[in-house]
Amino acid sequence: MASGGAMQAAEYDAWYQTPRGRWVGETESGLLRRMLEPQSGESMLDVGCGTGYFTRRFARGSQSAVTGLDPNRDWLAFAARHAVGTENYVNGSALALPFAAGGFDLVMAVTALCFIPDQRLALAEMLRVARRRIALGLLNRHSLLYWQKGRGGGQGAYHGAHWHTVAQVRELFADQPVRNLRMAFSIFAPGGGWIAQQLESVLPASLPLGSFFVVTADVV
Repeated sequence: MASGGAMQAAEYDAWYQTPRGRWVGETESGLLRRMLEPQSGESMLDVGCGTGYFTRRFARGSQSAVTGLDPNRDWLAFAARHAVGTENYVNGSALALPFAAGGFDLVMAVTALCFIPDQRLALAEMLRVARRRIALGLLNRHSLLYWQKGRGGGQGAYHGAHWHTVAQVRELFADQPVRNLRMAFSIFAPGGGWIAQQLESVLPASLPLGSFFVVTADVV
């Protein structure tokens, strides 16, 4: 989840209730779920959970243990107040996750890595606490949204974000203890209108032009 800079938690989360935000959130959540393939009873950690939007999406109606972690106590308090199931929220840093090795079946981070300078250390920590699979939701430099919101340091919630390329992702995962590295893309036209939704339904997820992409890897 993007940090949002000085944006307040309620303001940030409310965007997901707008027509465009609802479509973007549902589309990104759907891609994450398809790539992660969570199984019944599996535990999950959401690193950099922010207001808990994606944490809630996975916790709703699930009997599995879902944990959200974030360094911002105010945003965590917002997330806890809006809990929908059995999810738990923990204050902590992605660079030193306060969990035992192999503590979660699944670990995801939705655009959190885009705001962490030491991405390799954060990835190593996620791999350390994951038993089966990790998923990174990233911002794609080769996308229309980058040209609209990402250039020159970024605008709004994208201020200071790192926009990844496929080559950078492959380099990031090089020599890591993983297998089955996969990528899929979504939000090809970020406007969210009828045309954007029609494009989303016909363009293949393998097309590396979507503004949001998910990278999954199985832990060795």
